[in-house]
Amino acid sequence: MSDTTKDTIASRLSDLREVMRRERLAAFIFPSTDPHCGEYVPDRWKGREFISGFDGSAGTAVVTMSEAALWTDSRYFLAAGEQLAGTEFVLMKERVEGTPTIAEWLGRKLAVSDTTEVGIDGMTCPAADVDTLRAGLRANGGLTLRTNFDPLALIWKDRPEAPLAPVELHPVEYAGEDCPSKLARVRAAMRERHAEGMLVSSLDDIAWTLNLRGTDVHCNPVFVSYLLVTHVSAVLFVDSRKITDGVAAYLETCGVELREYGDITSALRAYGEYNILMDGSLTSHTLYNSVRTHGRIDTALPITAMKAVKNAVEADGFRRAMVRDGVAMVKFLCRLRAEVERGGLTELGVCRLLAGYRSAQPLFRDLSFDTIAAYGAHGAVVHYEPTEGTDTPLEPRGLLLIDSGAHYLDGTTDITRTVALGPVDDEQRRVYTLVLKGHIALSMLKFPHGAAGTQLDAVARAAMWREGMNFMHGTGHGVGSYLNVHEGPHQIRMEWRPAPLLPGMTVTDEPGIYIAGRFGVRIENTLIVVPYMETGFGRFLQFEPLTLCPIDTAPIIPEMLTDEEKRWLDDYHARVFGTLSPHLEAEETDWLRRATSPIG
Repeated sequence: MSDTTKDTIASRLSDLREVMRRERLAAFIFPSTDPHCGEYVPDRWKGREFISGFDGSAGTAVVTMSEAALWTDSRYFLAAGEQLAGTEFVLMKERVEGTPTIAEWLGRKLAVSDTTEVGIDGMTCPAADVDTLRAGLRANGGLTLRTNFDPLALIWKDRPEAPLAPVELHPVEYAGEDCPSKLARVRAAMRERHAEGMLVSSLDDIAWTLNLRGTDVHCNPVFVSYLLVTHVSAVLFVDSRKITDGVAAYLETCGVELREYGDITSALRAYGEYNILMDGSLTSHTLYNSVRTHGRIDTALPITAMKAVKNAVEADGFRRAMVRDGVAMVKFLCRLRAEVERGGLTELGVCRLLAGYRSAQPLFRDLSFDTIAAYGAHGAVVHYEPTEGTDTPLEPRGLLLIDSGAHYLDGTTDITRTVALGPVDDEQRRVYTLVLKGHIALSMLKFPHGAAGTQLDAVARAAMWREGMNFMHGTGHGVGSYLNVHEGPHQIRMEWRPAPLLPGMTVTDEPGIYIAGRFGVRIENTLIVVPYMETGFGRFLQFEPLTLCPIDTAPIIPEMLTDEEKRWLDDYHARVFGTLSPHLEAEETDWLRRATSPIG
């Protein structure tokens, strides 16, 4: 962080504390979320980044009159430590023994404060999180929580406006199901839950239901809006300046009424049905408590699970998109070593080069997230993104970790490859091979229908656990169909996530090992769940790799792989070559033939 940025953060904290003093607030909490409780948010709602300088996708900043701290998870321990250096903010490592919760920390820090009131903007924090926080504050010193105040409205002088990019139609030829059919399924699910209405806050759920897309969130094809559905109506709350005549006419044919985005609170207050279905973990506290009805049904929305299971059109779209993405990756990889040996290529240069190959592919729309091109020690920073200040030249030695992806009209991609740019040492080879073993083990797994990702997670970690190694991020997440690259409800991770894995779900397979200060290794494919067999013990499922790109064999220690693992790798590479080679130039085909030659 530059000295200018450090001074800027200090100035912002000073302004905040002046406002807190006037409002008699002992502390203020800045979550990562926005009014739609999303993981990635438009610039207007990046309040935590504004006040702390930390730009990761997960974290919570807390400011008292004399101290400041930031909580984040293991993906960002190194990156947050670097970005917070020189500021007041102390890094709090979530889920690490000895790290207090926010409520515990505030209880200690405010024990002698002349006020016990803590603030948080209820419009940008999920109702469930507010309830948990309020209970924790009450238990730690009898602190109270105020939710009706946003200090950023006073201190963020150049705050960005809400985005106004036009909303776009997503053709049914890529969606595989029209909007009226989806609304009918949604209403049937509401009847099963005895719900008279439902509020949808999650932007990707809205985009999927209505077969619309947007560009309001960086690298996420969604648009800022709310959707209120009853058994007889559907109302989209969105800024009318974003709606073209064509989209308005389309929504009318789908039976969807348009109202202004800012009308949502008053509409909920006037809501007259007997009850309403809302997910308290994905609905802001303010909106959740705006409804004056007989009952709230607080549970996961049916749309989230519907969206996760890809229909046949979406699944085939993924397969086509992966071919184009694989072609782009091969064009990039076959020239990478030569570019490095020529000299002058940096991490940012890698990002630009790869983006160029992807953008040249048919149906390309955007990157699905900012490319992680992490050379050497940067590879140990799980969500490292190169900047002008950290950009590092590549040398013909060591490992380069590249985590990247793209949105195409027919699918979204997410792939990580760790590549040897030249000689690598024994430790790097051993770590690389352990990660590969974990990747292959999960990809080969057969499992009963309905198993949750948590029940599968250990398979990807077993080989590294035997060596006393581990990684702290999840092993896999769902991927949207030209939608957000992170999609639930299913995940593969150590922490319990009860959502079952079902046929048609996409999920990543991305184990890794990170040696702080030295290097990192991650290998990732996107998979789709497909049937395996049915026996007297029930239905069993397996994974089909969707990603098509060679896995670097140079850093592998072959003796560490079993015969079965070698066969899997050879079979995967044969499929990669057979599928991609017809789309490549002669030079690229020759490189791919070498890159996919049998490991044996």
